[in-house]
Amino acid sequence: MNDFILNNEQTIRLGAFLGIFALIALWELASPRRQQSLSRLQRWTSNLGLVVLNTLLLRLLFPAAAVGMAAFAGTQGWGLLNYLAWPFWLQLLLSLILLDLVIYLQHVMVHAVPALWRLHRVHHADLEYDLTTGARFHPIEIILSMVIKIATIAALGPPVVAVVLFEVILNGMAMFNHGNIELPGPVDRILRRLIVTPDMHRVHHSVEVDETNSNFGFNLSLWDRLMGTYREQPRLGQLGMQIGIDSLRDPRITNRLDGMLRIPFIRTQDHYAINQHDWSNKPREGDT
Repeated sequence: MNDFILNNEQTIRLGAFLGIFALIALWELASPRRQQSLSRLQRWTSNLGLVVLNTLLLRLLFPAAAVGMAAFAGTQGWGLLNYLAWPFWLQLLLSLILLDLVIYLQHVMVHAVPALWRLHRVHHADLEYDLTTGARFHPIEIILSMVIKIATIAALGPPVVAVVLFEVILNGMAMFNHGNIELPGPVDRILRRLIVTPDMHRVHHSVEVDETNSNFGFNLSLWDRLMGTYREQPRLGQLGMQIGIDSLRDPRITNRLDGMLRIPFIRTQDHYAINQHDWSNKPREGDT
């Protein structure tokens, strides 16, 4: 099976991406959560152009990528799971859960370290919120993310199939929970007990700093609940909240490819990072 996956990884991931993208895009057309004011053509061209650029860059710098490291670690006996004679299904489950935890911690890190936040602003600066927002990251952040992922795989030693499955799930969930789609309230409440829903993650894209400092998860909602970063709703509600970053409101910068690439190097008045702000005067929902 490993040989089949290694030989067809790109086809598997591309097919899953295109299928999920089409499904969420149609869902957004049929049942949008919020009305959007910016041109979808302009935003999608720029956001997806960044995806293409990042994909080519990763293929150039890391030809084998995460899956190649998983195969190499398996043949060399590297990583915790390669030392344990546990059933395959248990290794698969643990791999998916632990890789998701690393993604959560990495996300917190890029908010906590000022230099990394400057890179991550590219993701948050989108003035609208839809499935393409989930894929727009600065190339330097993408490279850093791949280095962290490769190091994690070397230390953990997950099965090759687990890495491919995780990549497919991560990409699919990023499109789902960034989707401009409306879920019935009861369905959202049930789903977010386990996974990150669009309404849950949208809070994280608020211009309000304390709301940005919440709901970091991409797949499992468990981590935000355990780490104390879970927030149920934005103060102004899902329809009243403002998306983006206060100091970056020019669409020529935030929603054009050349502008997005320059965002980390633009000096702004707000230098938000988790450890540089005090939210003690900003009440959370339910506070009096």
